[in-house]
Amino acid sequence: LVVGIILVAINPYKQLPIYGDAIIHAYSGQNMGDMDPHIFAVAEEAYKQMARNNKNQSIIVSGESGAGKTVSARYTMRYFATVSKSSSNAHVEDKVLASNPITEAVGNAKTTRNDNSSRFGKYTEISFDQCYQIIGANMRTYLLEKSRVVFQSENERNYHIFYQLCASAVQPEFKHLKLGMSQENNLLFI
Repeated sequence: LVVGIILVAINPYKQLPIYGDAIIHAYSGQNMGDMDPHIFAVAEEAYKQMARNNKNQSIIVSGESGAGKTVSARYTMRYFATVSKSSSNAHVEDKVLASNPITEAVGNAKTTRNDNSSRFGKYTEISFDQCYQIIGANMRTYLLEKSRVVFQSENERNYHIFYQLCASAVQPEFKHLKLGMSQENNLLFI
């Protein structure tokens, strides 16, 4: 096991102009250490190692709730899509993230620190062809926080899906579920 670069990033809780296409192109092809520490530097090193050694690479994005893990992963996917000159018109990160809206609804909940906190882990695998262009991606989820289904701490909520289902209780296709109103937001789930 070889451990490579470690980057400590802090969520500024606002958009910064350091993730645009011009910055991606500035990091593309650069050697580690030639540029300032950045998520794009980590992505570039993984991309180069994959191409140079023809071996799979991993980038682990870890942190507490609200640390910006999902956004960091999205920037990494965007970097790969841009530098690999993916033939797709839509950005690969949009396709990957849009491919799993149900998982987000089932696995995200309001916490005291984040209104849309992922309460599960994600593993995203990006596949490249022989020319190192993206040809697909697969996202898996694991470690769902099951205790949240039956208990929520004060000022926290259950998974979004329960509230979304209750809001749809009046729809004919949900009548058989016998959903009602809850105490929070006048929605109730059974």
